[in-house]
This record gives sequence, structure tokens and C-alpha cells, in this order.
Amino acid sequence: MCRLLRYCVSHSLYAAMTRLEEINKGVSLWMSIRYLGYLSTLNLLVAVCLGLYVRWERTAQPVLLVIFILGLFVLGMASIFYYYFSMERVSLCLFHLWLGFLLGLLCFLNVSSLDMDLKEQITCYMLVASVLIRTLWALVERVCGCTRHRPALLKSAEALELTGFAVASTTQVAQDSMSLAVLALAVATLVTDLRMKSFLALPNLICFSVVTAVFFFKSLGVTTNPYALACFLSRLVCEPLLDIYFSGLSVTERWSPFLRRGGLWRRLTLLPLLAIEIAFLVLSAFKMGNLDQWYIVIPSFSASSIFWIICHVVFLVTLWGFHSKLSDCQRACVVHRTELGALDRVMASRGMRHFCLISKRLVFLSLLSTVIFGALSWQPSNSLFISVFLLVLPLESLAHGFFYELGNCLGGTSVGYAVVIPTNYCSPDGQPTLLPPDQVQELNLRSTGMLNSVQRFFSHHMIETHGCDYSTSGLMLSTIQAKLRSFLEAHTADGPRFDTYVLFYSGHTHRTGEWALAGGDVLRLDEIVQLWREKNAGYCSRLILILDTENSLPWVKEVRRVKDTYVAVQGATLSNSVDLEIQNAPQLGDFTSQWVDFNCNPDSCVRWAERGRTVMAMYGLSRHWGDYKLHLPTGNDVAKHWKMYFPRLTYPVVQLVHWCSALNLFLLCGICLRFLRRFKLNWFPPAVLDTGQGFKLVRS
Repeated sequence: MCRLLRYCVSHSLYAAMTRLEEINKGVSLWMSIRYLGYLSTLNLLVAVCLGLYVRWERTAQPVLLVIFILGLFVLGMASIFYYYFSMERVSLCLFHLWLGFLLGLLCFLNVSSLDMDLKEQITCYMLVASVLIRTLWALVERVCGCTRHRPALLKSAEALELTGFAVASTTQVAQDSMSLAVLALAVATLVTDLRMKSFLALPNLICFSVVTAVFFFKSLGVTTNPYALACFLSRLVCEPLLDIYFSGLSVTERWSPFLRRGGLWRRLTLLPLLAIEIAFLVLSAFKMGNLDQWYIVIPSFSASSIFWIICHVVFLVTLWGFHSKLSDCQRACVVHRTELGALDRVMASRGMRHFCLISKRLVFLSLLSTVIFGALSWQPSNSLFISVFLLVLPLESLAHGFFYELGNCLGGTSVGYAVVIPTNYCSPDGQPTLLPPDQVQELNLRSTGMLNSVQRFFSHHMIETHGCDYSTSGLMLSTIQAKLRSFLEAHTADGPRFDTYVLFYSGHTHRTGEWALAGGDVLRLDEIVQLWREKNAGYCSRLILILDTENSLPWVKEVRRVKDTYVAVQGATLSNSVDLEIQNAPQLGDFTSQWVDFNCNPDSCVRWAERGRTVMAMYGLSRHWGDYKLHLPTGNDVAKHWKMYFPRLTYPVVQLVHWCSALNLFLLCGICLRFLRRFKLNWFPPAVLDTGQGFKLVRS
């Protein structure tokens, strides 16, 4: 047996050194940094082997010797798989599984007589050194940009080490073993919470560390090795904690492993969540066994449990409603054959942001009810209750962080309406007239291209199309007013108004910017603004006008004097150069083509700031445009949301959430920021203004 072990170890070391010599011929910065990771792992392995040897030396238990020899054998097999058969995945799985198992044994097989042992002290120092080296390696790797951040809820190495730790807990009695297994699940959820950058991830980490150190292991009644426990937790938490700052993945990228799952799989995840919540409720009921102060325990437990149950009915219904809406968005992606990255635009167009803004409040109240219920039912001697409590907290924090991040990153809903009247000349009385026959074909081609560009813009940014009107003979004033009223009254399928209304117009205008309509009528900007005020009264939506006309500059200037509403005008001026060398003079439709390409093509070569442009863009904003925020749920929105998704029993909870969220604790800071934003946009408007809907307003 010893010869076989010596043979495996010697050949593994020889293969490793040979591979190292080959690598050293072309050492790069990345490999130099990786050596720190290898040193940390090697240090940890030596510490684990030394710690197990010390325990076998003191206790003389043959099981420890068998486990120690088996561990060396598994390590040798992992090396053989890695270097001889190129089975890296199998090798790493074996390594991380056994590392977690051996580190778990080191945590639980602690003997009080080892405190003054020199080899045990060396083991503890090496564990601390391993954590420090690993932290340094992870930090340097991220500072030097050698890390590839890939979306994952939980990495396979972390899952395997936690599995090995849970298996090692079987050395304890049945109840303690179950508590430690649940604690391993809590650590896995906490790591996921950190990697997803949940809003409450850091408070959760602090709470977990304090409760585990002060209450959990005391309730087990087992002497543990604090250095080994700290080393195990630090190894798992180190990288996700650093990635809170260094990871550049967006919210939808981080959550993509979950968002891309099928609807059935996502709904099935509610079953283990429901089982955990029920287990927490049942374990909390053991508090009723303390009848010394029954007159306090029974009423407080009854009231808090009823409140907790109602809040978690809301919580589960919210998750179910989200899965239904996400399935609709996934089907829309399949129907429209959009790329994978377009899911966030589809979710924004389907009102997912509004749903998440309300849901984050409901989930936060559920989380708060869990904290209150857990505090009132606290059982410091029940290790299983404490471990389940530590599991429920990060699970609900994860759900809250998901809705919080998604509600903040998704754009609002938007609807668009386009009017194209292809007439470029007018009679002396101002009435639009048709072009001569020889120019009709060219006009039709340009107008058709303009409509295609607008529809491409609406489709790319998931703007719901209210209609595209094309008329060669012009539109009557009454007709255009009726169509505008219908457009400005549009609501989403869920009930609330759209966040952004996009109105496109291309056609003949007078020098002052008014739209020239059939019959000699005109449509002025103040009429559109007044109609917008009537339809948007009591709401905080915004109106964006896109003009491809010869005289859009007057409206760009006029809109800057509009108060108490959110209106923007994007226009352009065409060069009037008389240089005979210019063969292709700018025409109506050129601005639309370039602006749409700029907003829909990430590789667009349109540069609005370059000199000598024949199409010059400009935009104007109403005075209070800087105060605009995407629509936040009002009391009516919350009431409609409740009627759509929740049973009547939960109405007081939903209203309580709305009342709590209405308390603005940062009113003064908001006023200062609003003033600065308004000053910037009125006096120093940026060359490119992001609307938050995925497209931008530009000026040359």
C-alpha cells in the first residue's frame, strides 16, 4: 500500500514539474498571478493534512488514518486525471469535493487538549495564511483585469466544497448533522446573494457571521475549530465579495442563468421555497413550548404568525405572477426572433419595470415580517431553527434584490405614433399641394424608406406602435386632432399609462414650425402641449416629438419655454448651401435615416459633432425636463395590481406597503439634486442625452 502511494505521488509530482517547466518557457502576467492561487491551495492542503495528522496522533483513532490515506489517494487520482488523461473537469470535481470534506472534518474533530500543541498552532497559522494569500490573489487578479466574469448563481467548485462540508457533518448526531447541512445551504444562498449584488447582501453577511458565531455553534454543544470554520467561509465568500465592486456584468447578465430558464423549471423552484418557509413556521411554533410566560408568548406569537403568513402569501403570489410575465416575455422573444440580449427590452416594453417596483416593496415587507417573527420566536438552544432562519433570510433577500435591481435597470414602457405627409411645396394660401408627376416616384421611395426607418426604430426599442399614418393629400385638422387624442390616451395592458409617448412627424411646415395641413389649417406646438396636459393630468409621463421637417428649429426653441410638463423636441436643419459641387443636397428623410441608424446600430458611423455636416441635429427640452423620473406606482396602480394578482385577504398588507413607501426620508437631498439636474439641462445640455428608453436625443 505504501509503495503504491509513493509511486502515485512521485509520478504526479514529476508530471507537475514537467508541466511547470513547459509553462515557464513563456511565463505571462496571467500565469504569474495564478501562482498565487496555487500557493494558497497548496498551503491549505498542507494545513489540512497536518491538522488531521495531529488529531490522529492525539486520539489514535484508526478512522482518521484511513480518511487521511484515502484523501491522499483521491488527490493522487485527481492529479492523474488532470495531467495524464486531460480530464480537468473530473479532476477538479474530485479535488473540491474532498477538500470540502477534509476541511469539514478539521472543523468538527476538535480536541480541547490541542490548544497548546505546537503543530496545531502551525496548522491554524497556515489556515490564516491560506486565506490571506487567496484574498491577495483574487484582488490582484481583478485589479490586473485577468478575470473573466461569467454569469453564474453558484459555481461548481463552491457547490462541491459545500457538499463535502455537509457530508463531513454526518460525523455528528442526526439533529446536529441536519442543522449543519441546512447551514451549508444557507452559505450557498449567501454566496449567491453576494454574487448577484443584492441590495441587502452585505447586511445579510454580517448577520450570518454574528448569529453563527454567537448562537449557532453554542446551540450544537460541539467544540469546533474557529480557524478552520473562518477559512472555509472566507474561501467561499472572498471572490463574490470582491465582485460586488469589480464585476461589470449588468443586472440581466448576472441573472441570465435564471431568466433564460423555462417557465416550468422556474415555477418548480417555488416548491422547495414553500417547503423551507413552512419548515420555518413549524420550527418557530416550538417557541410555544415555553409556557412560563404564556400570557406574553401566545398573543405575540399568534399575532406575528398571522401577519407573517399573510405577507408570505403575498410573497409567493408575487413570485408566481413574475414567472407568468417572464414567460410572456420569453415567448415574445421567440416570436420576434430577437437576440438573447433583447430580453431586457422586451421586459421593459411589457411593463416588467412597473411590476418589479411594486413587488420589491411587497417582498421587503415579507422579509421584514420574517425578521420580526424570527426575533419573537427566537430559540437560542434550537440549532435547527437557527439554521433555517439563516437560510430563509438570504433567500428572501435574494428575491428582494432581484426585484430592486430589475426595477431600477429596466426602461419604462413606451408607445409611438408616426405621421408622414410627403409634400414639399405649398400654394400661396399655405395649403399643401402634390408634387409634379416626374418627382412622385422619388418622393414615394423616400417616404417609404422613412416609414421603414420609423418602424425599425419602434421595433428595435420595443416601442408599442399606435399607428403610422401616410397621406399624400394631407390630413384635416379634425382628423389629426382625433388621432392625437387617441394616441395620448393610450394605456398599457396592465392599466397604467405609458412612461414615454413618442410622436414622429415628417411633412410640410411653415417657417414658424406649424404643421401645414389640408384645407389651409395648421397645428401649433402649444396646441399639442395643451392636449398633452389634458390627457396627462395627474400622471408623470413624458412626450417626445421627433421632427423631420424643413422648419423644426422654431419648435426646438419654443419648447424650452414650456413649464410644468415634460416635453422634448428632436429636430434637424438641412444645409442650404448653393455650392454647385454638391450633387446630393440633403432632403427630408436623411435625418430620420441617420438618427435611427445612430440609435439602433451599435457600430453606427454617424458622428453628429463632425464639422461640415449637411444635416445638423438639435433638441430642445421643457424647463422641468430634469425633474422627470420614470413613472412610480401610485395608490391607484397598487390597487389595480392587488386586484389583478392577490386575494382579498391580503389587501391591508398591500395598502400598508404603499403607505410605508410614501414616506420620503430624503426629501431635502432630492430637492437639491433636482435643482442641479435642471440647471445642467437648461444651461449646459449634453451633446447626447440618454432618455433611459434605449435611444438618445442628439445635437450637432
